[in-house]
Amino acid sequence: MTAPHPPYLSPGYRSTILRAPSQPPVPFRADPDTIELTSPVFGHEEVGELDADLTRGHAGEPIGERIIVTGRVLDDTGRPLRGTLLELWQANSAGRYAHDLDRHPAPLDPNFTGAGRCLTDDEGRYRFVSVKPGAYPWRNHPNAWRPAHLHFSVFGTAFTQRLVTQMYFPGDPLIPFDPVMQSIPDAAARERLVSSFSLDVTEPEWALGYTFDIVLGRTPVENP
Repeated sequence: MTAPHPPYLSPGYRSTILRAPSQPPVPFRADPDTIELTSPVFGHEEVGELDADLTRGHAGEPIGERIIVTGRVLDDTGRPLRGTLLELWQANSAGRYAHDLDRHPAPLDPNFTGAGRCLTDDEGRYRFVSVKPGAYPWRNHPNAWRPAHLHFSVFGTAFTQRLVTQMYFPGDPLIPFDPVMQSIPDAAARERLVSSFSLDVTEPEWALGYTFDIVLGRTPVENP
């Protein structure tokens, strides 16, 4: 059976050459509660209803194709994980992040920051409203372009428990050329990163809908 997880070092995905660990993990020596007191926190306010709508919070509407992305967060036995904190961040519809280090010469959108968050409900379900991100160049190799994608961060019961993954859009012609996607050795696991278009989620004359479930299993460290 092919492992579903990408290797830490995947030379085709050039960033991993610098990012892949070369030393064994450093064991925690502090009490977990103590770590929580010194680790990063996600803002100082409670998660609000509008935090999951990336098209709100600015003076006007962002430019681009409005989308709804929804799904469930489940454990590896299929049980819903309620109260799970999800973060989402993404480029705007022109393929540019609202970040100082993004030098892609695509326009910034003054009405789109590209970050949101929400908590799953009792059925493990989440829902974001946003605009479809654009593709962008990233200099991994000659003529390299990232497919349109959303970044998801899923927190466990503590901020030290975090999974980061990506969601792709169906039918994107750039997916077969993406070293990030292709670093995953198992074809079925790669396919699970592609969302499904849903007419049931789509709202008439307003937004296209996509579904994307996130299933949390054991990490490679737990199950080598």
